[in-house]
Amino acid sequence: MAEKTNNWSQYVQQAAELMGLQITPAYFPDVVDNFERIVAIASLVTEFDLPENIESAPTFEP
Repeated sequence: MAEKTNNWSQYVQQAAELMGLQITPAYFPDVVDNFERIVAIASLVTEFDLPENIESAPTFEP
């Protein structure tokens, strides 16, 4: 599989524009850093392989 190259700075900028958010230029690098941390943490879940025959539950009951 080819390695993915991510431009999180561009992603954050475009997502902010789509949501109508204005990020102060002084804070923008910190927002990108935090987004990169979120991606790393989420990868623990998103990279977990699930079997093909698994079905989602129609409702969540703790």
